[in-house]
Amino acid sequence: ESFCWRVEQLAGEGGFALITGAPGIGKSVTLRILADRLAQKRDVTVGVLSRPQAALSDFYREMGALFGVQLSPHNRWNGFKVLRERWQSHIDSALVRPILIIDEAQEMAPKVLAELRLLASAKLDSHILLTVVLAGDGRLLDRMREDDLLPLASRIRVRSALDRLTPDELRDCLKYALQQAAAPKLMTEELIATLCDHAQGNLRALMNMSGELLSIAAQREAVNLDEKLFLETYAQPAERKAAGRRR
Repeated sequence: ESFCWRVEQLAGEGGFALITGAPGIGKSVTLRILADRLAQKRDVTVGVLSRPQAALSDFYREMGALFGVQLSPHNRWNGFKVLRERWQSHIDSALVRPILIIDEAQEMAPKVLAELRLLASAKLDSHILLTVVLAGDGRLLDRMREDDLLPLASRIRVRSALDRLTPDELRDCLKYALQQAAAPKLMTEELIATLCDHAQGNLRALMNMSGELLSIAAQREAVNLDEKLFLETYAQPAERKAAGRRR
C-alpha cells in the first residue's frame, strides 16, 4: 500500500522506483496491484515491458509499441528523440509522467538500463520525462552496485524491499483468495495453517500448493480440502505412516 502510494506521487515528478525481494515473495503481485491502481487514475499512461531480456534494438521496438510511436531500431537517435517528444507532449497535456513498469528487471542488460536512464531525463538531468518502476530479485541489487549502473542506482527515489511473509500474512492472503473465489469454507482451518507453515513465507509456494490440492480434490470430487489431503499429497512415506499410526 505504501509503495503504491509513493509511486502514484512519483508520477507527478518522474524518476525511478525499485522493488526487490526473493523469488515468489510477491513482487509481481505488487506490480499488478500498482498497475490496477494506476489504471484508475485519470490521464495516466502505463506501459509494461514484457521482454526485459531484450537487446537494445528490441527494447526500442517494444518501447515504440507501448507508447504508440513508430520506431526504427536501426535509427536509435530518431527513436530516442521521438519517444522523448511523445512523453513531453503527455506531460504538457496531463501534468503527470508516463509510467513504465518492468518486472524481472534483473534480466536487463546493463547497456539497456543505462539507455533507459538517459531516455528518462532531459535538460542536463533537471527535467524528468518518465516514471520507471523496476522489480527484481537480489541479482538486480548486485547489478546496481556495478560501476556501469551506479548512476542509475543513485537516481532511485522510491524503494521497497519485500520480506518473507509471516504465517498470519499468508493466511490472510489465502483466505482472501478463497473469498474471491466464493468458496470461503473450501479449506479447513487446519489445512490453511499447515499450508502457511510449509510455504515458509513464500506466497508463490503457498498458491502453488493450494492449486495442486484443489486440482486433486476436483479429480476426487471432494467437497472440502483438509489436512488429510495435504498429507496424502506432500508428506514423505515415513510421515504418512506416522500420521496413520497416530490416527
